[in-house]
Amino acid sequence: MYRIGVDVGGTFTDFTLLNESTGEVLFYKVSSTPSDPSEAILVGAREMLKEFQVKAADVSFIGHGTTVATNLIIERKGAKTALITTKGFRDVLEIGRQTRPHLYDYQVHNPPVLVPRALRFEVSERLDSGGKELSAVDMAEVDAIIEKLIEADVKAVAICFLHSYINPAHEAVVRDRLRERLPDLYVTASADLLPEFREFERLSTTVLNSYSGPRMQTYLDRLANNVSSLGSTVTPYTIHSNGGLMSIPTVRQFPVRTCLSGPAAGVVGAAVVAKEAGFENVLTFDVGGTSTDVSVIVDGQPQFTSNRTVADYPVKTPMVDIHVIGAGGGSIASIDDAGALKVGPHSAGAVPGPVAYGRGGDKPTVTDANVVLHRLSPVTLLNGKLKVEEDDARRVLQHRVAAPLDLALEDAAVGILRITNANMGRAIRSVSTERGHDLSKFALMAFGGAGPLHACDVAAECGIPTVIIPREPGTMCARGILLSDISLDFVRTLIKTATPSAWDAVTQNFAEMRAEGAAWLEGEKVEADLRRYVQVVEVRYEGQNFEVAVAVPSDTEMSLADFLAEFAKGHHAEYGYDIPGRAVEIVNCRIKAVGLVPKPHNDFHPDNLGTIDGARIGSRTVLFSAKSGRIETPIYERSRMPLETAFSGPAIIEEMSSTTVIPPEAKFHVDRAGNIIISNMKAV
Repeated sequence: MYRIGVDVGGTFTDFTLLNESTGEVLFYKVSSTPSDPSEAILVGAREMLKEFQVKAADVSFIGHGTTVATNLIIERKGAKTALITTKGFRDVLEIGRQTRPHLYDYQVHNPPVLVPRALRFEVSERLDSGGKELSAVDMAEVDAIIEKLIEADVKAVAICFLHSYINPAHEAVVRDRLRERLPDLYVTASADLLPEFREFERLSTTVLNSYSGPRMQTYLDRLANNVSSLGSTVTPYTIHSNGGLMSIPTVRQFPVRTCLSGPAAGVVGAAVVAKEAGFENVLTFDVGGTSTDVSVIVDGQPQFTSNRTVADYPVKTPMVDIHVIGAGGGSIASIDDAGALKVGPHSAGAVPGPVAYGRGGDKPTVTDANVVLHRLSPVTLLNGKLKVEEDDARRVLQHRVAAPLDLALEDAAVGILRITNANMGRAIRSVSTERGHDLSKFALMAFGGAGPLHACDVAAECGIPTVIIPREPGTMCARGILLSDISLDFVRTLIKTATPSAWDAVTQNFAEMRAEGAAWLEGEKVEADLRRYVQVVEVRYEGQNFEVAVAVPSDTEMSLADFLAEFAKGHHAEYGYDIPGRAVEIVNCRIKAVGLVPKPHNDFHPDNLGTIDGARIGSRTVLFSAKSGRIETPIYERSRMPLETAFSGPAIIEEMSSTTVIPPEAKFHVDRAGNIIISNMKAV
C-alpha cells in the first residue's frame, strides 16, 4: 500500500509518495491552479500514479496542506458573514486592541472589518465573569435577527458572547436556534471553537472561522470528489496549523485552524529529518514561489504559539511558531517612488509566474535573476519538464531594473538577490537572535523550491555555521505531512491563584479534556493504544499580562511545588529573571490529543555510493557575487553523488524539485541519510 502527502503552494503543488512495504519515497511536482487548488491535486496525483505505476486502489492515505483559508482571508474573498454578540459589544470587533505596532508609519492602516456594522447584531443576555447567568437570552430578539439574516442573504454567522468561554449555555441556545431555522447557514459559536478568555482575540478568531467556512466547505467537497475520481476510496486528511492532521469533518468545523497548514508540515518534517542527521537545534528556512517561512526548532522540538495574526487579523489557535515574509522565487523586483530597488512582497505566483517560465509573465522576479546569473539552469527545470527562457529573463531585467538604475545587467541581478537575502536574514533574526538564541549554535535547514538557492548566502550573512539540504527539498512540506500525527488542541481558561485547590481544578480540567480528546480520537478511528495526550498549563505572575507555558506530564502526577519550580525555570529562560515569593496565577489548561500514525523509515540506500565523476553532469559559468565574477562551475546530479565524500565549492547540485547553490570555498558532503551538509560559507 502507498501513502501520499500533498502540499499546495502558491506556485507549485508538491507530492510525496511512500511505499509502506519498502519505505521507498518518491517525489513529484506540478504547477498550482490558484483558481481551484484541488484541480492541481487531481492532475498531479493522476500523473504521479501513472509515472510510478501505482494503482489508486492501492493508496491507503492522502494528507494535504492547503492555503485556501489563508488566501480567503488575505484576499478578503470569504462568505458574507454576520456577528451576534452581547448587547453593547458589537463594536469590539472594530475597536480591537489599542496596540500600534507601526506607530509612526502613516501608510499602515488597520485591515477592513470583515463584518460590516449593519451585520453586527446585539442580543440581550449576560453572564458574569464566573459564568453565572445575570440575564437569560432574549429569544424574541434572536428570532428577529434571523429574519434580518434571511433578508441580507447572509451565508455565515459568528456567535460570541461575553464570558461564554466559561459557560457556553447562552451561545449554544442561539447556535441551535440558527441551525433549526436556517440549516444551510454556516454557524460558529466561540465556545465550540475557542473556549478561552481574551474577548477580542476570541471574537476575531470566531469571525474568521465563519468567514472562511462556506468556501472552505466547497473546496473540501471538490477535493473529496477529485480523490474519488482517481479511483481511491480514502478520505483525505488536512494538516492544520499545529502540525497535526484533521479529517474533513473536523476541518469543516474549524477551517481557521488551517491558516498555517502547509508551512507547519514543513517544520514537523524538518524536525524529524534534522534529528536523524544529528542536529537538535535548527532554523527552518522554507522558500517557495511566494513567501519565505522561518521557524526555530530547539532540542528537537518545534516551537508553538497561540498568539499571531493572519493578514493582520488576530487568530488565537495553537500554531507552529512560523514567521512569514513576502519573499520567494516569484517575488517581483521593482523601482519604488524614491528610485530605489525593492523586491517583494508582491509575487508573480503560479500564473503568470516568472518571465523565464514562458507563461506570459512580464515582471522581473527573483527566479529571473537566478536564471540570468546561471545559479538556476538557463535551459530547463523540474527534470526537463519546465523549459526556461533565459533571453526573456535577461530582456525584462534589463528593461525594468538595469536600465532605470543605470546598472549593468548582472549587477542588477546581483542586487535583486542581495536585497532578497537581506530580507530573509531579517526574518531569521526575528525568530532567533531577537528571542535570545545564539545563531552560531544552530544549523539552517533549507527547503522549498528556492530555499537551497539562497541558503548559503543567508547563512553566511547571519553567522550560521552549517546548512542542511534534505532530499528533494522542494517537497519537504509534502513529506512532512507523512511525518505528522493526527491531533487536535483543547483549551480551558481557569484564572486562579496557584493554590492546592486550584491545582485540584487543573487536574480535574485535564481529566475532562482527556475524555473530550479520547472521544474525538475515537471519531477519527484512532486505536486506543495509539492515543497520546500532551498537557500544558499557561501561567504567569500576578500582575503580568502574558503567560509562560509549562508542560505537565499526562502519565504521572505532578505536584504543585514541582509545577511552580518548572514555571520559575521557564520564566527565567524566557525573560531572564524570576520573582521568588510573588503569587502565581494559573490561566489556561491546554491539551493536545494525538493519534499516532505510521512513519516512513529511512529508505536511503548507503550501499549506492556513486562516484564524483558519475555525479557530474556538466558545467556552466555562474556568477555568485559581484566580487567573484563568473566562475566555471561543475553541475552535479544529486541522486548520483557519493556518500560521506568531501567536496569543495563552487558547485551547483540539481534535482527534480530544487537547485542547491554552493559558493566558492564552501565545504560539503552527502551524509548517510542523503542530506547535503554544507559548512565554511563566507559572507560576500
